[in-house]
Amino acid sequence: MGIDEFGGGQKSQDVLVVTTNDVPGYRVDRVIGEVFGLTVRSRHIGSQIGAGLKSLVGGELKGLTKTLVETRNQAMERLIEQARARGANAVLMFRFDVTEAADVGTEVCAYGTAVVISPHA
Repeated sequence: MGIDEFGGGQKSQDVLVVTTNDVPGYRVDRVIGEVFGLTVRSRHIGSQIGAGLKSLVGGELKGLTKTLVETRNQAMERLIEQARARGANAVLMFRFDVTEAADVGTEVCAYGTAVVISPHA
């Protein structure tokens, strides 16, 4: 499995997403507000059995890692779509939140503050 299958991150060119409170060289012209992208993935019984067996001998659970990366990327894409739809060109203070959803799956929420930024004059 290649690095692309285990990595995530921003693929959008028109909406900058950062974990910081500001962007060096830019000013915040307008704060739009909170945006988020949410997805819930159910557990596949086969992967659960495989993960259980793998946990007995140790090592990375590559199937579950790949699923979590895909889930986080989907949540981030939804966050970017929402920011774009509200007129933002950046999301500041970006974070992920991951929780169990009623013992049937994993909820992943990507969230941050949608803003309009422009370069310092």
